[in-house]
Amino acid sequence: MDSLLPVAARVGALLKARGETVVVSESSAGGLVAAALLSVPGASAYFLGGAVVYTRRARLHLAAIADADMAGMRSSSEPYALLLARTARARFGATWGLAETGASGPTGNRYGDAAGHTCLAVCGALERAATLETGSADRVANMRAFARAALELLEAALAGTAR
Repeated sequence: MDSLLPVAARVGALLKARGETVVVSESSAGGLVAAALLSVPGASAYFLGGAVVYTRRARLHLAAIADADMAGMRSSSEPYALLLARTARARFGATWGLAETGASGPTGNRYGDAAGHTCLAVCGALERAATLETGSADRVANMRAFARAALELLEAALAGTAR
């Protein structure tokens, strides 16, 4: 967690200075993205909420994304990460939606992705999606890497929309 705190502090400072908010939907990071953002004093100024959308059931109940909404896409993909980010942002009325979905390990997922695979997305004044492949089967290290990559993606989006 300590390795996530510096980037979370930078993101929190940017969001607070801009008067903007974020909502998080994560999967394989297991709540580390939200925990890092919430570790920053004053997080209530910018953090609206988050969910660990780890299963189909969680997707249906926490994100309200029905099977029909998934037509033509699969989990652990950039289109799905964008759907998660867009949906969370819209449901919370947040300035930014941030999402992560992948396979932390030690094995891959049922879609054929190897351990260490994740897709990330940010949605707000701009949209970006990215895929990260760590090449590692270390579950905890991958969770940290996924969370860090998500926070860095949000930080880059904030920098790309400087006010």
